Amino acid sequence: MLYNNTGMKKNNILMREGDKLQDRRLSIFELIEQQGEISIHELETLFPDVSSMTLRRDLDYLESKNKIVKIKGGAKSLSHLSRSLFQDVEGDYGLRESINAAGKHLIAEKATPLIESGRSIYIDAGSTIMQFVRYLKTGRFSVITNGVNAALELSQNQSATVNLVGGELNRNNMSVSGGGALEHIRNINIDIAFMAASGFTVEDGFSNGSFDEFELKREVVKKAKKTVILMDSTKLGKTMPYTFCTLADVDYLIMDQPADAQLLAEAKKTGTIIL
Repeated sequence: MLYNNTGMKKNNILMREGDKLQDRRLSIFELIEQQGEISIHELETLFPDVSSMTLRRDLDYLESKNKIVKIKGGAKSLSHLSRSLFQDVEGDYGLRESINAAGKHLIAEKATPLIESGRSIYIDAGSTIMQFVRYLKTGRFSVITNGVNAALELSQNQSATVNLVGGELNRNNMSVSGGGALEHIRNINIDIAFMAASGFTVEDGFSNGSFDEFELKREVVKKAKKTVILMDSTKLGKTMPYTFCTLADVDYLIMDQPADAQLLAEAKKTGTIIL
């Protein structure tokens, strides 16, 4: 059988370009969901290497999938226009959980041995976190979480005590945050916190796009004796508006791909263990 090397190279290039396209559209969708709306000008600033025409096509695509609504000069979050709970949850999780699902499973497997019986554990919200939670069917521990889906999943473990923080529900990712959640966290002890991030760079640290969630995440990291970040590779190189902690605040960083030289060097300085 004869193999066409040129054809194979072209196919590999096309696959890489397809991954970049999918990642960019996911990033745009997450930004719109977190901010409520976004302008073309903002997108041009955030993606300087992408043409305005391409960004408009990205918005066209997301609108065709009923993820957003285009407006003059930009786009709005569909969930901010519609208050349907099931539409919000299905739209957000349906897109996010489909991205790098294998990587998220790998992260969950790596994180599970860090769970210690009899400890007070905080579990964040997010699609990667949900993969981790599904491994916690057994074990005696006390869990505090702001993730509604995580609390429901953990309720299947009869040996675990599950506490859901009070506050305002974010229908986009089924998390709870706000003043009530902050007050709850300030009055409890946390042995180990398993946290999610929407973006990470060595310069800007771990970040997310919601101010209320930023405040909660920052408080959790401050209270926790040990902090573990679960983050798949699609978040690397992204900077969201709010930095809730830096690498120096993190004991373990668990990823689905090996860290690059810059991250390894920084982790060595801060004492962060990368798994």
